[in-house]
Order: sequence, then structure tokens, then C-alpha cells
Amino acid sequence: MNNAAYTSNHERSLGSVAAEIRDELLDFIHTRVQMFKSELQETLATFKHVMPTAVIALTLLATAYLLLTLAVVSVVAVAFWSNPYHWFFAFLIVGGLWLIAGALTAFLAWNRIKGHGTFPRRTIGVLKADKIWLQHEARSQP
Repeated sequence: MNNAAYTSNHERSLGSVAAEIRDELLDFIHTRVQMFKSELQETLATFKHVMPTAVIALTLLATAYLLLTLAVVSVVAVAFWSNPYHWFFAFLIVGGLWLIAGALTAFLAWNRIKGHGTFPRRTIGVLKADKIWLQHEARSQP
């Protein structure tokens, strides 16, 4: 064994080792927090892009609800009024079209959200890799 290398490695004080560990831990935590912030900002940016589509979907679905309600109201009115059913069929067709348009728009918005995800996957992956690395390092220590 090389005595010079052995003594130089052990000449560091406990305080300097503790300070180095503290600095590395702070750097480690800072890096992970920055990763989390970055992923959170990406997720918020996706939501900002999806929100107009979601608002349009909700508007179209609300319109479909109102039109279908008016169709039911017209059926009740026609039942007591000697008018042909042409108003009912008109409201039913338009309401059905609005329902399809709203459902399609909601489906597109949902796919955008689902495609990007809402959980910071990269940060979790890095933290899992760090955990495995730390376990490996702990096992390899004498």
C-alpha cells in the first residue's frame, strides 16, 4: 500500500468532509428542484394550450344540452299543441350535431392532456435512478 496516498487521504478534517457532504447534498437537492420546476412549467404550458380547446368543448356541450332540452320541451309542447313535429326534428338534429362536435373537441383536448401527462416523469425517473445508485454505492462500501 502506498503510505503517502494513504496519509494524504486521511489528513482532511471531519469538518471539511461534513462541509463537502453538505455542499454536495445542497447541489443535489437544488438540481432536483430545478428539474421539478422545469417539468411543472412544461405541464402548465401544455395546460395553457389545451384550455381554449377545453373551453370550446364545454361551450359546445352546454349548447347541445340547451338544444336537446329545447327539443324535449318542443315534444311536450307538440303533444299539447296541434302543430307538426318539424320543430322537434330540427332541434334534435341540431342538438345531435352540437353534441358530436362537443364530444369530438373534448376528445381532442383529453388526448392532448393524456399525451403529455400531468406528472413529472423525468424527475421521478432521475430520482429512481439516484435511489438505485445510492443503494449500489451503499452496498459496495466496506
